[in-house]
Amino acid sequence: MPSLTHEALLLLFRNRPELAPELLREALGVELPAYTEVRVESADLTEVVPAEYRADLVVLLVDGKPVLAIAVEVQLARDDRKRFTWPVYVTGLRARFECAAVVLVITPAMDVARWAAEPIKLGPGATFAALVLGPDAVPIITDRGRVEGRPPVVAFAVSHPN
Repeated sequence: MPSLTHEALLLLFRNRPELAPELLREALGVELPAYTEVRVESADLTEVVPAEYRADLVVLLVDGKPVLAIAVEVQLARDDRKRFTWPVYVTGLRARFECAAVVLVITPAMDVARWAAEPIKLGPGATFAALVLGPDAVPIITDRGRVEGRPPVVAFAVSHPN
């Protein structure tokens, strides 16, 4: 049950929604985009028709409890829709497992790697960046000791020649 203080503060914004951008700009120094209207919208964020967000693969690191969720995304070409879905993957995994989460993009193409590594602006003061493993980041394995017992690492390195 929300407290009286909670409801009183909320009422300030409900009665005068201009207060939110004013405080962002004047108290926090946030640069806002140009706008012509301020209005209150429904606070219910439930999806009536649920959207499906599906990563290629989710890897979970656990130490008695989840400590890191990794959404692995293989990206062979640019897909501008990913600039909107990758942040959803991170927040969804973070909420589900109650731990840190990242998106790891794997790509064999340098132009796709550069594109995927560009920070995604979520709003004033908030950005998201995927971790990107492109062809220039694949380790060159020259030590036989690092090869033995690690065929997947060798196969990955061979499939991404530098």
